[in-house]
Amino acid sequence: MQRRAFLKQAALGAAGSAALAAPAIAQQATATGQQEPVLAQQTPAVVQQTPPSTEQAPTVAWRLASSFPSESPTLFAGAEDVARYVSEVTDGRFTIQIFPAGDLVQPGQVLEAVQHRVVDCGHTASTRYFDTDPALSFDAGVPFGLNTRQMNAWMLQGEGLALTRVLFDKYNIVNFPCGYTGAQMGGWFRGEVKTVDDLRGLKIKASGFARHVLARLGATPVDVPVADTYAALEQGVVDAVAWVGPYDDESLALYKVARNYYFPGWWAGTLQLSLYVNQDAYDELPKPYQSALALACRMATANMIAKYDAGNPDALRRLVSRGAQLKAFPKPVLQACYDASLAAYKELGAKDPMFKKLYDSMVAFRDKEVPWFRVAEGGFDSMIATLGQPAG
Repeated sequence: MQRRAFLKQAALGAAGSAALAAPAIAQQATATGQQEPVLAQQTPAVVQQTPPSTEQAPTVAWRLASSFPSESPTLFAGAEDVARYVSEVTDGRFTIQIFPAGDLVQPGQVLEAVQHRVVDCGHTASTRYFDTDPALSFDAGVPFGLNTRQMNAWMLQGEGLALTRVLFDKYNIVNFPCGYTGAQMGGWFRGEVKTVDDLRGLKIKASGFARHVLARLGATPVDVPVADTYAALEQGVVDAVAWVGPYDDESLALYKVARNYYFPGWWAGTLQLSLYVNQDAYDELPKPYQSALALACRMATANMIAKYDAGNPDALRRLVSRGAQLKAFPKPVLQACYDASLAAYKELGAKDPMFKKLYDSMVAFRDKEVPWFRVAEGGFDSMIATLGQPAG
């Protein structure tokens, strides 16, 4: 604002200088009676300058409900990043007070709280609201879907954001991508999973779309608070826990009671977190504040990706050194999960045209992206992993 005022005053000053320096041509009589032009001094015109406006941008104070506990080193930090950035950009005139999960509303109530403006905004993962509307999962991550780079591209350069915003209209919410976990692990299992039959009857802590597919395979999804997962595994309340990945899982110490650490987390190639903003609250924001909010979400997203990419490798090494047994899901198990997911997509799409529209868009984008990633990203990663290794 100061820079704009300076430029405006500089331009006005330049105009005033031009008026002062330009001589006026006056007619003056000579001794011969002829008229000849002479330079005459002219009092410069007074340039009226409008004084800089003393009106300041409005003060806005919002409340944000998070679905995540404040102890989370990454998930909760996404909301903290957003609040910090919008405050800094607006010189403290736009502030956001954050309430951790359970402080103001329960983790599963963020959608409803934002919808009815109990809070102005919320930070959550849309897969949490699968039971409310399965289509919401496309705003987060779905089985055998997109990885982080692909999801980000679909949202910002494909149809993802436009389609999900149409979906959120009925909840009076504007959604902003606000963080990615990257590819997740398949979870901690007390026993081994050698065939798809080993999933039958297993009590598994999972959420969202994963619960739906696991149930189709004969497993029993169980809802257990994250803080209680260790005791639940130890006491046999659950047989497996699917959380996020090494960086988040390490603090839970689940390797002590369930050493089998499976991968990949087929139920989501990434988990996108979102900032839910009440539509009315958003419309009340000055345009610069709206831009500040969008940019803050972009920065929070970049920070979260970096934290996970930097923290997961070391955390995984520490977990393995403490006894975690890394195990890949057998291909027949993954194929069975894939087939069950396709059946679920078909069933849900037949019931909801918006679900089908989102699914078709995501699949078309994924099928275009995967061959390129295999050639470029996958090819580069494979090259780096194998160069310098002995042949054979």
